[in-house]
Amino acid sequence: MELDNTTYNDLSVFQHEEEFSIFHRLCFTRTSQGRDWLLRYFSNPFSELKPILETQQILRSIITHMDAWPTEISNGTLMVIERFYESAIDSIPNDNLIQAFTYKILNSADYSLVRYSLTHFSDFLKGMHQLVQLLDKDEAPLMIRSFLRRTADLLRREELMELRDHERGKPFTIQQTMHFGRYVRDHFKSQAHELIAIYSRIDAWYSMAVATQKMNLVFPEFFDSEIPHVEASQLYHILLPTPTPYDVRLSPDNNFLFLTGANMAGKSTFIKAVGSTVFLAHLGMGVPAQSMRLTLFHGLLSNINVVDNIIKGESYFFNEVQRIKNTITKINDGRKWLVLIDELFKGTNVQDAMKCSSVVIEGLIKIKSSLFILSTHLYEIGDELKKHPNISFRFFETSVKDDQLEFSYQLREGISNDRLGYLILKREKVVDMLEKL
Repeated sequence: MELDNTTYNDLSVFQHEEEFSIFHRLCFTRTSQGRDWLLRYFSNPFSELKPILETQQILRSIITHMDAWPTEISNGTLMVIERFYESAIDSIPNDNLIQAFTYKILNSADYSLVRYSLTHFSDFLKGMHQLVQLLDKDEAPLMIRSFLRRTADLLRREELMELRDHERGKPFTIQQTMHFGRYVRDHFKSQAHELIAIYSRIDAWYSMAVATQKMNLVFPEFFDSEIPHVEASQLYHILLPTPTPYDVRLSPDNNFLFLTGANMAGKSTFIKAVGSTVFLAHLGMGVPAQSMRLTLFHGLLSNINVVDNIIKGESYFFNEVQRIKNTITKINDGRKWLVLIDELFKGTNVQDAMKCSSVVIEGLIKIKSSLFILSTHLYEIGDELKKHPNISFRFFETSVKDDQLEFSYQLREGISNDRLGYLILKREKVVDMLEKL
């Protein structure tokens, strides 16, 4: 699934302030290497149905075995193993008792490092063996089964099985330290790094499974269709602590959602909720909804947080135009796209914005292979768009009680003509402050 940097930013998938990012919210990896792989997954959502369904199956299997998940492997475990291979230590002799004692006396620092590292190697081997036992089933998807079978092959060495079965907490003898230390140092380096890479992938899947379970997410149902569909019940934004759920239905018969409502009524949140949920679905993850059915999308494009560029001398409006131009160029390829537009043409006057918006909407609705959600304050253009049967009109209602705004955050059918900017200015005492100047 194709997303550009602007869309990733608009949907808050990644943010400099991590606590406001979807990635940070859903990251439950146990290791930094696992986090790196999770980042890769989030940066490359699937564009084919098979890996999505396989990932869903992998996550379901991990959730089933969550209680038996190995605890031996931690971030510290992998750090110790990697640093062991990076450290410059003298060659480890064989396990001849005299040579072993000599090494311990003359190379005490190296000996201590080897002995300490072996406890982490043993833990790592125990954990990887447990993962094979838990997940290597004939019905497991090929995506993970190949990694597990490779793991089993790499662990099928007498020295590794002995090291794996070493009693946890029991100190290694001098001869064991030499025997196992020499083996992992001289004969296991490339295999150890390969196993770490395999575990890191599994750790990323584990994180996705934990997020799905902890946050009560549901796996969406994908169905094969040449034309795009999104149907969701009780969909909500995953970053909100107390979200308001929405029912969403977009299809070729109604492929354009024209969204109106006052400031702060919930338009932007709704758009981002739909976009981020479709994104998560294409990772193979569970999604924040009661249920969801959708087709595979080839791309997701947003036009939400457009900014000007002082360095290039580009105005806000110019960049809005460029973003729309790039969007039209991309989606006019017959593939399925989800396009999200929030407050089109804010960078020009109302009359100009109305004319530009009408022209853009009249053009976009001709593209039947894509779905569109567009929010606007320009409710006036809604009437002339009602002639198009594939446009549905929704608004977020706002009520005023004793000069106080009340937001229900509920979607209603129709077009809102709320103009509440002055009321907000008054409510926040700005009018009073100005009058006292």
